[in-house]
Amino acid sequence: MKLKKGFTLVELLIVLAVIAALLSVATPLAINAVKSAKASQVAQNFRSIKSAIENYFNTETPSDPTNIQNSDLENGYINSFPANFSFTISDSGNGVYTVTITYTGKDVALDKVQKAGLKEVAQNGDNLELTFDLQKWW
Repeated sequence: MKLKKGFTLVELLIVLAVIAALLSVATPLAINAVKSAKASQVAQNFRSIKSAIENYFNTETPSDPTNIQNSDLENGYINSFPANFSFTISDSGNGVYTVTITYTGKDVALDKVQKAGLKEVAQNGDNLELTFDLQKWW
């Protein structure tokens, strides 16, 4: 009897079908994992910017906190300002300042950022926003 070396066409097709079935199950899981990781990164960036603003505000005691810029925070309060983030500070009166941090990237969902541990983030149009108050004590 003569022995054949290699695989038959049917065996190759079965292996390809099994691989395709495994990929169809694994791909959505991988996509969800990437989305969750991006949401965690955005939530951490919100926290870092909030902390940098609070530290700058309380350490530097600026006479007009509404003029704080990204470059002020990069001088020892945050390593580098993340892309797609901005912030505004407005005077609410009586030494209270309202800070709004905005994320303009459209690549993450609000519910995923909130599940990442930042419940106070809200949707404003296409953007995500974190709003908090700072009290001037000086």
